[in-house]
Amino acid sequence: MESELTTRSRGRRAAGTLLVLSLACGVAGAQAATGDPANVPAAGPSYQQAQQLASHGRLEAAMAVLNVLAQKQPEPVGVERLRGEILYQKQMLVEANAAFARALAEDPADREAMEMRGVTLYRLARPAEAIPLLERANQTVSSANIDPEYVLGLCYMDVKRYDDARHAFAQQFGFAPDSPAAYVATARLLLRREFTAEAIAFVDHALAVDPRLPMAHQLLGEIALAQANLPKAIAELESEERLNPLNGNLYEHLGDAYVRNGQYEKARKVLNRAILLEPNDTGPYILLGEALTGLGEPAEAVHYLAHAEQMDPGNAVTHTQLGRAYRAMGERQLAAREYETAVAIQHRNDPKPAQTQEK
Repeated sequence: MESELTTRSRGRRAAGTLLVLSLACGVAGAQAATGDPANVPAAGPSYQQAQQLASHGRLEAAMAVLNVLAQKQPEPVGVERLRGEILYQKQMLVEANAAFARALAEDPADREAMEMRGVTLYRLARPAEAIPLLERANQTVSSANIDPEYVLGLCYMDVKRYDDARHAFAQQFGFAPDSPAAYVATARLLLRREFTAEAIAFVDHALAVDPRLPMAHQLLGEIALAQANLPKAIAELESEERLNPLNGNLYEHLGDAYVRNGQYEKARKVLNRAILLEPNDTGPYILLGEALTGLGEPAEAVHYLAHAEQMDPGNAVTHTQLGRAYRAMGERQLAAREYETAVAIQHRNDPKPAQTQEK
């Protein structure tokens, strides 16, 4: 679930890794925060001082100010919301949810608390409870710190309200809710959450309306490739190539399909295009090395694989393919070295046995 939230940051914060901007600055400054009363100015604490401390990453000091403010009657507006934001950043989600609930009890129209409680409930795997809050927040102008319509769409997915999810994502991307583009955008997000059948149905609907819609055939090709249905994958990806010939990512997937299908010469052709269009992606270099080894050109394969290894030394697949290329060249020692490196990388994060103490 969390991974779903850590990949969208262009222009606006991804909701799954949402950190309120007032809390996202100066993590190093948090080390200076002690929560000591000395951090509270002599003139007495204020909500603005708590905000300023939080904005500089001094979360414990900010929380100390909030604790003092909470003793006032009535409690200053915003105290519980800021407390929730600090707790959220500290990954104390249960406590953050309680703080946002108190903020809403004090002010039911507090949109930021509404948004943040909805996101927190989503991260607590309580999407059905998050939906009403996010729906209400989504009726107002969204804040700069959160994408409530995106999180709302994820919640709709989790409760199988797929058309409602499409409407939320369409709003996020600025598409008409029933447009083919909205169906394809939602299908990609459905696939990311492993709702494969629903993703296919959405793409099929989009193509029935607009057979030339970019990215639709590619998505079907990626699904077929993941299912090892190589003929369908190749057919769909070739259809996408005719519609969208400058898409480097497409050529990587098509090259992958050709390599798996033993069509190495075709793979060479499209993977060269992928490298020209996406020179900083290691995938095409690795696949091209595999294709060249299959074509009986292992020395040329080593050239591309070595470049991929320089870009990402920790990729086990690169070292495996280097081992195959060296073995095809008769370089047994080099091949063994690469195979050993690949195995070491694969087992790098394996649990280590507990150290036994000598008696």
